Amino acid sequence: MTGVTIALLLFGGMLLLMALRVPIAMAMMVPGVVGYVFLSGWPSLLNALKGLAFARLANYDLTVIPLFLLMGAFASQGGLSRSLFLAGNALIGHLRGGLAMAAVLACAAFGSICGSSVATAATMAKVALPEMRAMNYSGRLSTGALAAGGTLGIMIPPSVILVLYAILAEQNIAKLFAAALIPGLIATLGYCLAIAVYVRFHPNEGPPSHRHSRAELLVALKNVWPVAAVFLVVFGGIYTGWFTPTEAAAVGAAATFVVAIVRGELDLAGIKSCFYDTAMTAGMIFMLFLGADILNSTLALSQFPSALSGIIENSGLPPVAVIAGILIFYVVLGCVMDEISMILLTLPIFLPTVAGLELFGLNPTDKIIWFGILVLMVVEIGLIMPPVGLNVYVINSLARDIPIRDTYLGVMPFIVSDFIRTALLLAFPALSLWLVKVLVP
Repeated sequence: MTGVTIALLLFGGMLLLMALRVPIAMAMMVPGVVGYVFLSGWPSLLNALKGLAFARLANYDLTVIPLFLLMGAFASQGGLSRSLFLAGNALIGHLRGGLAMAAVLACAAFGSICGSSVATAATMAKVALPEMRAMNYSGRLSTGALAAGGTLGIMIPPSVILVLYAILAEQNIAKLFAAALIPGLIATLGYCLAIAVYVRFHPNEGPPSHRHSRAELLVALKNVWPVAAVFLVVFGGIYTGWFTPTEAAAVGAAATFVVAIVRGELDLAGIKSCFYDTAMTAGMIFMLFLGADILNSTLALSQFPSALSGIIENSGLPPVAVIAGILIFYVVLGCVMDEISMILLTLPIFLPTVAGLELFGLNPTDKIIWFGILVLMVVEIGLIMPPVGLNVYVINSLARDIPIRDTYLGVMPFIVSDFIRTALLLAFPALSLWLVKVLVP
């Protein structure tokens, strides 16, 4: 059998196991083991396995993942989400659709100290949904805005997805964080614009709230200073060279913990919950690493990556069209897989292909960083794309009286915004790379 045939069988077996509700780490690991034995035999597999886990997990850079997760857990338990939403409401809530825009802005700000899409969506929904219900916002607009806004949790640095990409692509985490900042701000503004356009055609679905006085606005803004302080400490420290991204994650987690304690929002039970949730999520991610490593080792044995590169090189397609095709594949794959599994499984296959393309005269490092931001954009689309859309299910579980069909319809304007933004980033790499040159020479 050819390498392509073997790879297709492995992917088919993985998807079948996923459909049978086998945990994703095992769904990747089982076909990987079977394929490895078929290609190289049991002795070779056992020889590879004896050092695989240590080689992957004994990586100092991986400690940034549980630390950023812990920072997000402290922020969620510390009541910072409510302050952010109230500040956004005081600023623009008087506009038509203003509460939905305030929720998007709050998601972006919360994402700057969280790094998790699901946590951002769930936390902000608990705060913003009651307010939007009280103002008679439609279920379609309110749940759609929160599901889409939650994706900003992985787009605004720090982002667990970007950390994983940096480790797999052997790139500087600080550079990827810098590259994601402008696209993240563009995404936030694009979502607000999508809401503005939507309520122009459906004015009754997002009525304006009362205008806040200047004094109320100042009080609301004053309550969000801890978020700004943590963000400045973490990212200011990284880009001034005070500490590494891993050290920054530890400082950020400690600072967020202190803020939550000072605000009186975190008790002993909450602290235990934060550590428990962090351990569970980090353990899941590390198991995904192992499953993906075994499957990718088998794919490497089958020579599928080199075969794929050869097919693309001989196709005669323009390099930008190749990148666009890869991004479309990610969108489709995102309909059935979670974002972490996609990144771990596909990057070892696609990165060699991308590195070999001539793209806008970019050097190899800039090319990989730019591609990473594009991957981040389309992975985020998968979080709200039917038929799965993890964020849609999270929001719907908190708003059970709203049919999930309405939530899927509600995210459509935001998906349009996502595709427009991705096209801009594909056509103009400088949108991702300019800040990298400024902050990380």
